[in-house]
Amino acid sequence: MQFASLLLAAEEEAAGSDLLIPDLRELAAGIIAFSIVFFFIWKYAIPAFNDLIETRQKAIKADLEAAETEKNEAAALKADYEKSIANARQEATQIVEDARQAGESTRADIVARAETEAADIKSRATEELQSERDRAVTAMRREVAGLSIDVAEKLVGRNLDRASQQALVDQFINELGNGG
Repeated sequence: MQFASLLLAAEEEAAGSDLLIPDLRELAAGIIAFSIVFFFIWKYAIPAFNDLIETRQKAIKADLEAAETEKNEAAALKADYEKSIANARQEATQIVEDARQAGESTRADIVARAETEAADIKSRATEELQSERDRAVTAMRREVAGLSIDVAEKLVGRNLDRASQQALVDQFINELGNGG
């Protein structure tokens, strides 16, 4: 009941401008309470909030640095990749050029070998032809010698000994070989 009477008393006193201006005791109590709350906020909440902001700033800075590092690494990897591609293209071009040169060299070797074999075949054919000609000439000389001896026997009418016949034939052949 006392509470109700206090309320009634407060309502009777609160009239007009008294509502805007608080009681001095209430004002002092409000200022003290505000000061206590402000002190605790200033002492504990603001440093914690500043630490939180500072931690967040450091994390953002670290993230930016990491992003920059990754960007640089990506650029380096890209440069390495492009360099590798360029090297691969150069190697491919070199391999093609080497293969072309090897083909040309092989072709030149085959042509040279064929020319050498053709020259060898021609040389052997020439040697065989010369050998056959020499054999034919020798056979003809023998035949001519035999015929000459027969003719000489008939002309001379006598039989010459073998050494004389051979000397006569050789002289005759040399005269034929020298033109005369």
